[in-house]
This record gives sequence, structure tokens and C-alpha cells, in this order.
Amino acid sequence: MNLPSPDKIAALEQRMLSLGILPDDLLEKFVRGSGAGGQKINKTSNCVFLKHLPSGIAIKCQMDRSREMNRFLARRELCDQFDAIANGKASAKTQAIEKMRRQKRRRSRRSKQQSVADKRILSQKKSLRKSPEF
Repeated sequence: MNLPSPDKIAALEQRMLSLGILPDDLLEKFVRGSGAGGQKINKTSNCVFLKHLPSGIAIKCQMDRSREMNRFLARRELCDQFDAIANGKASAKTQAIEKMRRQKRRRSRRSKQQSVADKRILSQKKSLRKSPEF
């Protein structure tokens, strides 16, 4: 079983205290997970539901099969959300999603036309480099 190391747990607890998240302010429930996994998912309550009562932020975590690992991951996710709110910046997760969205976005018609025009100019330049054939 892959459980978080005591060092990581201590570092997370320190981070929670620095952000002002107290253990008494957390409502923690263990619920049955959903999705793929078959009988193991249906039988055990290893999905962690974590709610910070003063702020109302709720996290549901079912990334791992182990309950203890899911508890750790849920707390880490809660800290990430608190950090993003406190610093007023988008979280790393949100930034990654936005980056993918920009990369997948369709190019505008004008942008495509400019790209084709640039290619045409380059093609003409290269054709002038060829040695004349007699």
C-alpha cells in the first residue's frame, strides 16, 4: 500500500496551519466511490469528502484505492485551493487547463491566411536559389 511518508504528512499539517486551516474546522466523511473499479469500489468507503466549514470549500477525492492516501490528497487539494484564493492567482491546475485550451483553439481565418502567405513568400525565395537548368 502506498501511504504518504510521515515527513510529507508533517509538511502538509504545517502548510495547513500557515494557511489558517484548523483540523477542528474540517468536516470529513468517507463515502463510497464511483466509476471504474468494480467490486472493490462498490464495497469500500474510500472516497474522502472534505469540507472546510468556515469557508464552505468542499473537496471530494478518490484518486487512490487507499483511504489514508485519499485523506492526504484531499487535504493537499484543499490547501491548493486556499492558496489560490489567498494569493488571488489562478492555481497551477487552472493554468494548465487554460494552456491546453489555448493550444487546441482553432486559428482565425486571418491568421491562417497570413501563415499561407508567409509560406508562399518563403517558397518563392527558395525557388530563386535553384540553379538554372539548361
